[in-house]
Amino acid sequence: MPNTAKQTLFLYSTTVSDVGTVRSNNQDSSFAGERLIAMCDGMGGHAGGDTASTIAIRSLAHIEQDDEQGSVQTVANMMETSVMAAHDAIVGKAKRERKLAGMGTTVVAVALVSGYWVLAHIGDSRAYLLRDGKLSRMTTDHSYVQHLIDTGRITAAEARNHPQRNVVMRVLGDFDIDPHPDIAICQAHPADRWLLCSDGLCGVLEDSTIEEMLSTVSDQEECAQRLVSMALKAGSTDNVTAVIGDATLALDADAFDLPHQTPLVGGAASASLEAIADIMHKPVASAPVLRAGKNSPAQRAAALIQGVGRSTRDAEQQDRGPQSRVAQPSQVREENGEIPNTDTGEIPVVKKRDGRVSADPNDPEVAKAIQREQAQQNRVHRKRRHLSRLGVIAALIIAIAAIVGGGFAGYRWSQTKYYIGEHNGVVSIYQGVPTNVFGVELFHAVQDTDIKVSSLPQSWRDQLAQGITVDSLDEARSHVKLIEQEMKSFKATEKANNKGTDDTGNGNKASPSANPSASQPASQPASQPASTSPSASSVRAPASFQLPMPRITGVVIG
Repeated sequence: MPNTAKQTLFLYSTTVSDVGTVRSNNQDSSFAGERLIAMCDGMGGHAGGDTASTIAIRSLAHIEQDDEQGSVQTVANMMETSVMAAHDAIVGKAKRERKLAGMGTTVVAVALVSGYWVLAHIGDSRAYLLRDGKLSRMTTDHSYVQHLIDTGRITAAEARNHPQRNVVMRVLGDFDIDPHPDIAICQAHPADRWLLCSDGLCGVLEDSTIEEMLSTVSDQEECAQRLVSMALKAGSTDNVTAVIGDATLALDADAFDLPHQTPLVGGAASASLEAIADIMHKPVASAPVLRAGKNSPAQRAAALIQGVGRSTRDAEQQDRGPQSRVAQPSQVREENGEIPNTDTGEIPVVKKRDGRVSADPNDPEVAKAIQREQAQQNRVHRKRRHLSRLGVIAALIIAIAAIVGGGFAGYRWSQTKYYIGEHNGVVSIYQGVPTNVFGVELFHAVQDTDIKVSSLPQSWRDQLAQGITVDSLDEARSHVKLIEQEMKSFKATEKANNKGTDDTGNGNKASPSANPSASQPASQPASQPASTSPSASSVRAPASFQLPMPRITGVVIG
């Protein structure tokens, strides 16, 4: 590919960007220079979109003054490298500031190098080329609806109103998407006219309308003003940005009065003029504001919604003409006593040996600075990750220690308690509480007695099965003695009752283990059981252990 052209072409450009009638802030950013034009449409919320698009413009701005060698392929590589550098900067900033997570931006940029156009593109912002009165779309949208059009599922007309028309499939930013831009190179012709625009413009205006405006309105700024104004009147609900660049033929490349302009920065990036001036080492100016229709009822209502609150006098003053601000590079600002601003949007600024500062990602010194910053960030990230792991381990150790300490304290407390229960068929004294935790028993037998549980009434057995809790070993022993005394008293009462029954001559009927029908004469019918005797009823009461329970319930300490 040749590096020289027979005819010397110059680029003369302008840009207009407007927030629109719905959005609260402008997330578009644009650049119009003598060698480079660019437009970035940011996304990702109130703070994220304008930050992402500004970073992308800053990353590309150095190309405006870094093509002295005139190598087309070198500039093409520089544009791809700069777009990738912008991607890394956006991702890095989003990781450090959570409020910016998910931000991204489209990029469409055109550079004029030695008679050739170099085009870089990613996203759904578009580049149009008007040549010999015919408009050509030079980019293909990286969007979902474009994919549907390419696969024949919908038509271009249907895509305008498709519910997913704003879904992009490739974009720079904090997404798991291929960030490499499409790069195209074509020969430049005199009178070529470029239009770079956001989807706020091309999404509402037909290509035929755009072609007519570019063909009939020769004044660049007037053409950009009309296109943006027409998009807003057509109902655009997005930010609207237009960048127009014309190829100008200079018959004498050594002439004194060659075309010259101060680069213009529009949209969100216009808030960072000083940083861009430092990157380019030359003055830059803010782009002209939109004039047409700014004092219309719709625009005034939008201003109230957006909280701008401009007075009528301010609007009229704005209608008189563009209000532009010029920013000088740091050397001039220092001479004027201004505070230097070296913020270049996550791209390091390196002061070279000749005293100049550079933020060109292709500059070896800047590349080394980027590597050093990335290495530092990786060290900080590894340190944070290491500290995070140590914190998790420490938290686990503390939690385990708390569980073990709590368990030990609970076990120590349980061993201060005693209860009376059953052990190997006899009444026993236990130390602890009658329960277990995760299979660990909190009790053990400390003293067995001679009292057989089987000889006790059922109500006593139920109480022993649940455990009769006491506060000390001495108290447990006292309750065991009480049980023994009750058992002796119970047996004595039972023996006396049995003896009294035998004296009445009904001993056979009083036996609780005898068959009730066995004590009847052979001639007596079996339907008349011996239990009908009053004396037998008085014997069966003690046999069912219906003893005075107040003394027994006194054993239970609740």
